[in-house]
Amino acid sequence: MALTTSTMLPLGTKAPDFNLPEVVSGKATSLSTFADKKALLVMFICRHCPFVKHIQKELVQLGKDYFTSDLAIVGISANDAKNYPDDAPESLQAFATEQGLNFTLCYDESQETAKAYTAACTPDFFVFDGDRQLVYRGQLDDSRPSNDKPVTGGDLRAAIEAVLAGQPVTSEQKPSVGCNIKWKPGNQPSYFG
Repeated sequence: MALTTSTMLPLGTKAPDFNLPEVVSGKATSLSTFADKKALLVMFICRHCPFVKHIQKELVQLGKDYFTSDLAIVGISANDAKNYPDDAPESLQAFATEQGLNFTLCYDESQETAKAYTAACTPDFFVFDGDRQLVYRGQLDDSRPSNDKPVTGGDLRAAIEAVLAGQPVTSEQKPSVGCNIKWKPGNQPSYFG
């Protein structure tokens, strides 16, 4: 495991489109799937990473808390399933069912979506406004598996609430920290390492 931080994609960046299978239904999912929502949260997550495990209850709670809101949530796993079978689509499907996830969870087999978002770690969070411009990228909160700070989702929730209220999101944002995305051999992006 290589401890990795977010690349901090420039604020205002337009959300890159994608076309990925949802792991439970198999349905194709893209930006247009969420066109009717005022805000979009894109999360790069996986099943095996201790940093994601540390916050998974909060991820489930986020899905519940915003289920009827104007926020769309999509989780994307881009890890190399051959070397990390816990992050293969079948395992992710089981994870989604076990955890009762009520947000879309997709698998990025080519890893091209992760690269388009400059996703670097799990977890890595991106919030886009109604124009699908990036208004937040960074951490869920200050909690880590190695500290005693509670998992609150405070940083991410503050950004979501601001977008939903039509308010500006603070530009003071801390990068997320986690395991590096498990790139397929020879597929590492230029920003990795």
